[in-house]
Amino acid sequence: MERELGRISSADFVHVDVMDNHFVPNLTFGLQMVERIAQTSPVPLDVHLMIDNPEKCAPGYAEAGAASVTFHVEATDDPVSVARRLRAMGARAGVALKPGTDAATLLEIIDEFDQILVMTVEPGFGGQSFMPETMPKLRQLAAEAKRRGSAVWLQVDGGISESTIGQAAAAGADTFVAGSAVFGSADPDAAIAGLRTLAAHAH
Repeated sequence: MERELGRISSADFVHVDVMDNHFVPNLTFGLQMVERIAQTSPVPLDVHLMIDNPEKCAPGYAEAGAASVTFHVEATDDPVSVARRLRAMGARAGVALKPGTDAATLLEIIDEFDQILVMTVEPGFGGQSFMPETMPKLRQLAAEAKRRGSAVWLQVDGGISESTIGQAAAAGADTFVAGSAVFGSADPDAAIAGLRTLAAHAH
C-alpha cells in the first residue's frame, strides 16, 4: 500500500473508499487501515465513507488523521450535525449523493459542508462507467453554490477518465476522483497531470 501511494505523490489527495457491506454491497477496510494509511501517505487523505451510521463512525476517521471525511446523506437523518462534528475536529466535512438522490436534499444546507460529492456511478464497486445523467444535479449544485458565494468543493467520483473529466468540469466539478484512469496507467503521475490539464481546459 505504501508503495502504491508513492506512485501518486503528485495528487492533491488520496481518495480512500471505506465500505461496510451494509450501505453498499462490498467490504473494504476500516478505521485501523485508514489510520495506517494516514501515517504513510505522502498526500492527505480524502476518506469516503460508504457506511451506515456515520454519526457514530465518521468522527473516528477525522481523529485517525483524515484531512477530509465524506459521508452519505442517505445514511443519516441529521447530516448537519455530522458535518459540524467533523469540522469541530479539524477535518473538512463532505457529504455524498448517490446517482438517484436529488440535489434538493442539500440546497438549503450547502454552507454546512466543505465538499459535496456527486457520485457518477452507483457506489460500491470500482471500474464502472460514468453516468452522464448525473450532470444536471451537479449543475444545480454549482449554480446554488455560486448564488450563495459558497466556497464548497464539488467533487465527482466514478468513471472519471480522459474522456469524461471535461464533461464533469464543464458541469461545475472542481475536485475529481480517478481510480482506474490513474492506477491503470503505466505512469500515474503523467495520468494525473493529463487529467488536470483536461479539467482546466473545460473550466
